Amino acid sequence: MNTQFKKGVLELCVLSLLKHGDKYGYELADTVGKQIDVSEGTIYPLLKRLRAEGYFEVYLRESTSGPARKYYRLTQKGYDTQRLLENEWKDFTKSVSTLLGGENGD
Repeated sequence: MNTQFKKGVLELCVLSLLKHGDKYGYELADTVGKQIDVSEGTIYPLLKRLRAEGYFEVYLRESTSGPARKYYRLTQKGYDTQRLLENEWKDFTKSVSTLLGGENGD
């Protein structure tokens, strides 16, 4: 898949995963990586940036299988942004699908 396509949707993907509950960094990277071919080296800088921009907060939680894990939790700004991006994505993909299908795009 085109690298620019991936970069354009990663923020939405991460925020959408967190909309359903708190997750730790590796869990986010693994879940996204299974669906979109991206490395952890792409996800972690994104997490750092989104945190700095106030989209989620971070806390540590003990793990039964090793050191404490850093969990991410959406803030209200994160929820609001996720909803906005999801609506924009749906509008965008609908328009692209229309063009690809030839309707009004001939």
